[in-house]
Amino acid sequence: MTVDLGLPGLPRTPVRRRTRPIHVGSVAVGGGAPVSVQTMTTTLTADVDAALQQIAEVTAAGCDIVRVAVPSQDDADALPAIVAKSKLPVIADIHFQPRYVFAAIDAGCAAVRVNPGNIRKFDDRVGDIAKAAASAGVPIRIGVNAGSLDPRLLAKYGKATPEALVESALWECSLFEEHGFTDLKIAVKHHDPLTMIAANRLLADACDYPLHLGVTEAGPAFQGAVKSAVALGILLGEGIGDTIRVSLSAPPVEQVKAGCHILSSLGLRPRKLEIVSCPGCGRLQVDIHRLASRVEAAFDGFPHPLRIAVMGCVVNGPGESREADLGVSCGNGKGQIFRQGRVIATVPEHKIVETLLDEALRLTGELDSQDAPAQPEEAS
Repeated sequence: MTVDLGLPGLPRTPVRRRTRPIHVGSVAVGGGAPVSVQTMTTTLTADVDAALQQIAEVTAAGCDIVRVAVPSQDDADALPAIVAKSKLPVIADIHFQPRYVFAAIDAGCAAVRVNPGNIRKFDDRVGDIAKAAASAGVPIRIGVNAGSLDPRLLAKYGKATPEALVESALWECSLFEEHGFTDLKIAVKHHDPLTMIAANRLLADACDYPLHLGVTEAGPAFQGAVKSAVALGILLGEGIGDTIRVSLSAPPVEQVKAGCHILSSLGLRPRKLEIVSCPGCGRLQVDIHRLASRVEAAFDGFPHPLRIAVMGCVVNGPGESREADLGVSCGNGKGQIFRQGRVIATVPEHKIVETLLDEALRLTGELDSQDAPAQPEEAS
């Protein structure tokens, strides 16, 4: 079903940076493929049922790729069961112990993330890792974080500067390139958006590997979402970035929702249901914040990409409501309900949410009927 959101023509998305393509399981990354959304489970990987439950939740929220931590042998032993039952490609996140890299490849993980800066004797194991990954067709993500930068580069630069992060990433890629392995993806992350932006710009100019974007340790939900939206929005707007994670101190589902919203706001992912609501002012005769929250809750999980306007006064209310698929313009304890540009009802304030939901179901039902193929007539 296609719904006209009543939106003005959007500017064309920026020309994407050209990268070599890789495949993380069934998901193409780079090479012009759509920007994918990732998250990471917060359960113990060894608890297979808990991990799979969380993977199912992020799948429903729109996640494309999921990462699981593998800090112990028990976690490594759980990987085959998780990979077999996950609907998403699973990336194994490996630190400190290189033997878990081989366990993840053997388990059928779609990719492996390594941070060479904190893997013991990593330089001596690159050849073996490259050989195993190439044989299994498993890409490697080189992850460089400010908090785990190679000590040699910290000594050289004094701190995790953009240049230090990029030099680390490219040096680590060169270790694999020496063994003929180039099925790589790079992530350079920092908690400071400006440092992260600068590092990824430098990296985009220096190589053609696909890039995974994220502001690491971005913070609690509100602060982290703002920092991530700023950094990712700037880079994606410049055509830089092939896959993203919004690293909030919040459940993985919230990270996924934030990532999907960032991409849809940039025209890089189809829009879902959108609520347009006013910020409030002294003209209001309704608690617009409460009303908008009630509408948002009522439409949580609504499967159709409608645009719904929730407006509080006669200044912008009627105009915004007419431009939306559905809308309400409130005043004096009542709400005028708009549907596709015309007023269809005036209802008491306590019936606004119920009426909007009823009209949304009616509207999408009609559109579904219009999109349904015509049934052949039965022969008499």
